[in-house]
Amino acid sequence: MYNLNGKVALITGAGGEHGIGRAIATRLAKEGADVIVSDVVSNPYAHVSSDWEGAPSVVREIEGMGRQAVTILADVSNANQVDALVDEGVEQFGQIDIFVCNAGSRPGPDRVPVVELEEEAWDDVHNINLKGTFLCCRAVARHMIDRGGGGKIITMSSVSGRQGSARFAAYAASKFGVIGFTQALAQELASHHINVNAICPGVVDTERWSYIAAALSSEDISGEEWRASGRHDEAMRQRDSRVPLGRVATGEDVARTAAFLASSESDYLTGLAINVAGGSAMG
Repeated sequence: MYNLNGKVALITGAGGEHGIGRAIATRLAKEGADVIVSDVVSNPYAHVSSDWEGAPSVVREIEGMGRQAVTILADVSNANQVDALVDEGVEQFGQIDIFVCNAGSRPGPDRVPVVELEEEAWDDVHNINLKGTFLCCRAVARHMIDRGGGGKIITMSSVSGRQGSARFAAYAASKFGVIGFTQALAQELASHHINVNAICPGVVDTERWSYIAAALSSEDISGEEWRASGRHDEAMRQRDSRVPLGRVATGEDVARTAAFLASSESDYLTGLAINVAGGSAMG
Protein backbone atom coordinates (compact mmCIF):
# COMPACT_ATOMS: atom_id res chain seq x y z
CA MET A 1 0.00 0.00 0.00
CA TYR A 2 1.07 3.58 -0.68
CA ASN A 3 0.46 6.64 1.47
CA LEU A 4 -1.39 9.31 -0.51
CA ASN A 5 -2.99 10.92 2.53
CA GLY A 6 -3.39 14.66 2.03
CA LYS A 7 -2.95 14.39 -1.74
CA VAL A 8 -5.46 15.48 -4.37
CA ALA A 9 -5.68 13.59 -7.65
CA LEU A 10 -7.32 14.64 -10.92
CA ILE A 11 -8.27 11.86 -13.34
CA THR A 12 -9.76 12.53 -16.78
CA GLY A 13 -11.84 9.98 -18.67
CA ALA A 14 -13.08 8.49 -15.40
CA GLY A 15 -16.82 8.05 -15.97
CA GLY A 16 -16.96 4.50 -17.37
CA GLU A 17 -18.17 1.66 -15.15
CA HIS A 18 -15.51 -0.77 -16.38
CA GLY A 19 -12.93 1.79 -17.46
CA ILE A 20 -9.33 2.43 -16.57
CA GLY A 21 -10.22 5.87 -15.23
CA ARG A 22 -12.64 4.57 -12.61
CA ALA A 23 -10.16 1.91 -11.53
CA ILE A 24 -7.42 4.50 -11.07
CA ALA A 25 -9.70 6.96 -9.29
CA THR A 26 -10.88 4.38 -6.76
CA ARG A 27 -7.40 2.92 -6.25
CA LEU A 28 -5.89 6.34 -5.51
CA ALA A 29 -8.75 6.99 -3.10
CA LYS A 30 -8.01 3.70 -1.33
CA GLU A 31 -4.46 4.94 -0.93
CA GLY A 32 -5.74 8.09 0.80
CA ALA A 33 -6.15 10.67 -1.99
CA ASP A 34 -9.12 12.96 -2.52
CA VAL A 35 -10.18 12.79 -6.17
CA ILE A 36 -11.46 15.05 -8.92
CA VAL A 37 -13.38 12.81 -11.32
CA SER A 38 -13.61 14.23 -14.84
CA ASP A 39 -15.07 13.18 -18.17
CA VAL A 40 -16.50 14.89 -21.23
CA VAL A 41 -20.05 14.01 -20.16
CA SER A 42 -21.40 12.74 -16.87
CA ASN A 43 -22.13 9.22 -18.14
CA PRO A 44 -20.15 8.38 -21.30
CA TYR A 45 -21.51 4.82 -21.52
CA ALA A 46 -25.10 5.33 -20.41
CA HIS A 47 -26.32 2.45 -22.60
CA VAL A 48 -24.25 -0.22 -20.80
CA SER A 49 -26.09 -0.33 -17.48
CA SER A 50 -29.23 1.35 -16.18
CA ASP A 51 -27.72 1.25 -12.68
CA TRP A 52 -24.56 3.14 -13.62
CA GLU A 53 -24.66 6.95 -13.57
CA GLY A 54 -21.11 7.62 -14.69
CA ALA A 55 -18.89 10.10 -12.88
CA PRO A 56 -21.40 10.66 -10.03
CA SER A 57 -21.30 6.90 -9.34
CA VAL A 58 -17.50 7.08 -9.08
CA VAL A 59 -17.78 10.04 -6.70
CA ARG A 60 -20.19 8.15 -4.44
CA GLU A 61 -17.90 5.14 -4.47
CA ILE A 62 -14.95 7.26 -3.36
CA GLU A 63 -16.99 9.06 -0.70
CA GLY A 64 -17.98 5.62 0.60
CA MET A 65 -14.27 5.06 1.31
CA GLY A 66 -14.20 8.16 3.49
CA ARG A 67 -12.45 10.35 0.93
CA GLN A 68 -13.65 13.56 -0.71
CA ALA A 69 -14.53 13.58 -4.40
CA VAL A 70 -16.18 15.83 -6.94
CA THR A 71 -17.21 15.63 -10.59
CA ILE A 72 -15.99 18.33 -12.98
CA LEU A 73 -16.85 17.84 -16.65
CA ALA A 74 -14.55 19.06 -19.41
CA ASP A 75 -13.66 18.45 -23.06
CA VAL A 76 -9.90 17.87 -22.94
CA SER A 77 -9.50 19.14 -26.52
CA ASN A 78 -10.81 22.57 -25.51
CA ALA A 79 -8.22 24.79 -23.84
CA ASN A 80 -10.76 26.99 -22.07
CA GLN A 81 -12.57 23.99 -20.59
CA VAL A 82 -9.28 22.39 -19.51
CA ASP A 83 -8.12 25.57 -17.77
CA ALA A 84 -11.51 25.86 -16.08
CA LEU A 85 -11.28 22.21 -14.96
CA VAL A 86 -7.95 22.80 -13.24
CA ASP A 87 -9.01 26.15 -11.78
CA GLU A 88 -12.22 24.68 -10.34
CA GLY A 89 -10.37 21.67 -8.97
CA VAL A 90 -7.87 23.91 -7.21
CA GLU A 91 -10.68 26.11 -5.92
CA GLN A 92 -12.46 23.09 -4.44
CA PHE A 93 -9.45 21.29 -2.95
CA GLY A 94 -6.73 23.91 -2.77
CA GLN A 95 -4.23 21.95 -4.84
CA ILE A 96 -3.65 19.16 -7.37
CA ASP A 97 -0.78 16.84 -6.48
CA ILE A 98 -1.44 13.98 -8.92
CA PHE A 99 -2.74 14.17 -12.47
CA VAL A 100 -3.68 11.12 -14.54
CA CYS A 101 -4.30 12.06 -18.19
CA ASN A 102 -6.57 9.16 -19.06
CA ALA A 103 -9.17 10.61 -21.47
CA GLY A 104 -9.04 8.94 -24.88
CA SER A 105 -10.81 9.07 -28.22
CA ARG A 106 -13.62 6.60 -28.89
CA PRO A 107 -12.63 4.14 -31.66
CA GLY A 108 -14.69 4.20 -34.83
CA PRO A 109 -14.08 5.85 -38.20
CA ASP A 110 -10.33 5.99 -37.54
CA ARG A 111 -9.88 2.18 -37.55
CA VAL A 112 -9.50 1.86 -41.32
CA PRO A 113 -6.55 1.61 -43.74
CA VAL A 114 -4.71 4.90 -44.23
CA VAL A 115 -5.91 5.17 -47.84
CA GLU A 116 -9.48 5.19 -46.52
CA LEU A 117 -8.82 7.37 -43.46
CA GLU A 118 -10.71 10.65 -43.47
CA GLU A 119 -8.99 13.82 -42.27
CA GLU A 120 -11.78 14.45 -39.78
CA ALA A 121 -11.30 11.05 -38.16
CA TRP A 122 -7.54 11.64 -37.91
CA ASP A 123 -8.14 15.04 -36.31
CA ASP A 124 -10.68 13.69 -33.83
CA VAL A 125 -8.17 11.14 -32.51
CA HIS A 126 -5.31 13.61 -32.24
CA ASN A 127 -7.43 16.38 -30.74
CA ILE A 128 -8.29 14.16 -27.77
CA ASN A 129 -5.32 11.83 -27.39
CA LEU A 130 -2.44 14.17 -28.15
CA LYS A 131 -3.72 17.75 -28.03
CA GLY A 132 -5.79 16.85 -24.98
CA THR A 133 -2.71 15.48 -23.25
CA PHE A 134 -0.80 18.67 -24.05
CA LEU A 135 -3.57 21.00 -22.86
CA CYS A 136 -4.23 19.11 -19.63
CA CYS A 137 -0.56 18.65 -18.74
CA ARG A 138 0.15 22.30 -19.50
CA ALA A 139 -2.63 23.50 -17.19
CA VAL A 140 -1.71 21.12 -14.37
CA ALA A 141 2.02 21.79 -14.70
CA ARG A 142 1.47 25.54 -14.45
CA HIS A 143 -0.41 25.01 -11.20
CA MET A 144 2.18 22.61 -9.80
CA ILE A 145 5.05 24.98 -10.62
CA ASP A 146 3.28 28.00 -9.10
CA ARG A 147 2.33 26.06 -5.95
CA GLY A 148 5.72 24.44 -5.49
CA GLY A 149 6.18 21.14 -3.71
CA GLY A 150 6.47 18.90 -6.74
CA GLY A 151 3.86 16.57 -8.17
CA LYS A 152 3.10 13.52 -10.24
CA ILE A 153 1.85 13.56 -13.84
CA ILE A 154 0.86 10.27 -15.46
CA THR A 155 -0.01 10.16 -19.14
CA MET A 156 -1.77 7.31 -20.93
CA SER A 157 -0.07 5.94 -24.02
CA SER A 158 -0.48 2.37 -25.30
CA VAL A 159 1.48 -0.58 -26.61
CA SER A 160 0.34 0.91 -29.93
CA GLY A 161 2.53 3.87 -29.01
CA ARG A 162 5.53 1.57 -29.35
CA GLN A 163 4.60 -0.43 -32.44
CA GLY A 164 2.07 0.51 -35.08
CA SER A 165 -0.31 -1.92 -36.72
CA ALA A 166 -2.66 -1.93 -39.69
CA ARG A 167 -5.83 0.15 -39.28
CA PHE A 168 -4.40 1.78 -36.14
CA ALA A 169 -2.45 4.56 -37.89
CA ALA A 170 -4.20 7.56 -36.34
CA TYR A 171 -4.34 6.00 -32.89
CA ALA A 172 -0.76 4.71 -32.97
CA ALA A 173 0.57 8.06 -34.18
CA SER A 174 -1.21 9.83 -31.33
CA LYS A 175 0.12 7.40 -28.74
CA PHE A 176 3.68 7.54 -30.11
CA GLY A 177 3.28 11.29 -29.72
CA VAL A 178 2.21 10.94 -26.09
CA ILE A 179 5.44 9.10 -25.28
CA GLY A 180 7.57 11.77 -26.94
CA PHE A 181 5.62 14.50 -25.19
CA THR A 182 6.00 12.71 -21.86
CA GLN A 183 9.78 12.49 -22.26
CA ALA A 184 10.09 16.17 -23.16
CA LEU A 185 7.84 17.29 -20.31
CA ALA A 186 9.69 15.07 -17.84
CA GLN A 187 12.94 16.87 -18.64
CA GLU A 188 11.31 20.30 -18.43
CA LEU A 189 9.66 19.67 -15.06
CA ALA A 190 12.42 17.70 -13.33
CA SER A 191 13.89 20.79 -11.68
CA HIS A 192 10.46 21.46 -10.15
CA HIS A 193 10.40 17.93 -8.64
CA ILE A 194 7.48 16.95 -10.85
CA ASN A 195 7.70 13.39 -12.16
CA VAL A 196 6.15 12.66 -15.56
CA ASN A 197 5.66 9.08 -16.71
CA ALA A 198 3.49 7.22 -19.23
CA ILE A 199 1.58 3.96 -18.92
CA CYS A 200 1.25 1.78 -22.03
CA PRO A 201 -1.62 -0.69 -21.62
CA GLY A 202 -2.24 -3.57 -23.97
CA VAL A 203 -5.78 -4.86 -24.46
CA VAL A 204 -7.88 -3.95 -21.41
CA ASP A 205 -11.36 -5.35 -20.80
CA THR A 206 -13.35 -2.10 -20.79
CA GLU A 207 -16.41 -0.66 -22.54
CA ARG A 208 -14.04 0.97 -25.00
CA TRP A 209 -12.82 -2.37 -26.34
CA SER A 210 -16.28 -3.12 -27.75
CA TYR A 211 -15.95 -0.04 -29.94
CA ILE A 212 -12.55 -1.23 -31.15
CA ALA A 213 -13.90 -4.68 -32.00
CA ALA A 214 -16.94 -3.23 -33.76
CA ALA A 215 -14.82 -0.81 -35.78
CA LEU A 216 -12.49 -3.60 -36.92
CA SER A 217 -15.38 -5.93 -37.76
CA SER A 218 -16.53 -6.40 -41.36
CA GLU A 219 -20.09 -5.90 -40.10
CA ASP A 220 -21.98 -2.64 -39.89
CA ILE A 221 -22.36 -2.79 -36.13
CA SER A 222 -21.98 -0.30 -33.30
CA GLY A 223 -19.96 -0.78 -30.14
CA GLU A 224 -23.18 -0.94 -28.15
CA GLU A 225 -24.57 -3.67 -30.42
CA TRP A 226 -21.31 -5.60 -30.29
CA ARG A 227 -21.31 -5.74 -26.48
CA ALA A 228 -25.03 -6.54 -26.32
CA SER A 229 -24.57 -9.45 -28.77
CA GLY A 230 -22.39 -11.32 -26.27
CA ARG A 231 -19.42 -11.39 -28.61
CA HIS A 232 -17.41 -9.16 -26.30
CA ASP A 233 -16.88 -11.98 -23.78
CA GLU A 234 -15.90 -14.44 -26.50
CA ALA A 235 -13.45 -11.96 -27.99
CA MET A 236 -11.87 -11.47 -24.57
CA ARG A 237 -11.44 -15.23 -24.16
CA GLN A 238 -9.71 -15.42 -27.54
CA ARG A 239 -7.43 -12.55 -26.55
CA ASP A 240 -6.56 -14.29 -23.28
CA SER A 241 -4.79 -17.04 -25.21
CA ARG A 242 -2.48 -14.54 -26.91
CA VAL A 243 -1.14 -13.05 -23.68
CA PRO A 244 1.84 -14.84 -22.06
CA LEU A 245 0.41 -14.29 -18.57
CA GLY A 246 -2.84 -15.90 -19.71
CA ARG A 247 -5.36 -13.06 -19.66
CA VAL A 248 -6.01 -9.56 -20.92
CA ALA A 249 -5.64 -6.68 -18.49
CA THR A 250 -8.31 -5.26 -16.24
CA GLY A 251 -8.57 -1.63 -15.25
CA GLU A 252 -7.22 -2.62 -11.85
CA ASP A 253 -3.99 -3.86 -13.45
CA VAL A 254 -3.39 -0.41 -14.90
CA ALA A 255 -4.46 1.23 -11.63
CA ARG A 256 -1.77 -0.64 -9.71
CA THR A 257 0.90 0.91 -11.91
CA ALA A 258 -0.73 4.33 -11.62
CA ALA A 259 -0.79 4.07 -7.82
CA PHE A 260 2.94 3.31 -7.78
CA LEU A 261 3.73 6.21 -10.11
CA ALA A 262 1.55 8.53 -8.01
CA SER A 263 3.38 7.59 -4.81
CA SER A 264 6.70 8.62 -3.31
CA GLU A 265 8.03 5.17 -4.25
CA SER A 266 8.51 6.49 -7.81
CA ASP A 267 10.29 9.71 -6.83
CA TYR A 268 13.44 8.81 -8.79
CA LEU A 269 11.58 7.73 -11.94
CA THR A 270 10.66 10.14 -14.72
CA GLY A 271 10.30 10.04 -18.49
CA LEU A 272 9.40 6.34 -18.51
CA ALA A 273 6.81 4.52 -20.63
CA ILE A 274 5.74 1.38 -18.77
CA ASN A 275 3.99 -1.49 -20.51
CA VAL A 276 1.02 -3.07 -18.71
CA ALA A 277 0.39 -5.88 -21.16
CA GLY A 278 1.00 -9.23 -19.51
CA GLY A 279 4.07 -9.88 -21.64
CA SER A 280 2.28 -9.37 -24.96
CA ALA A 281 4.46 -6.34 -25.64
CA MET A 282 8.03 -5.90 -24.45
CA GLY A 283 10.72 -3.29 -24.82
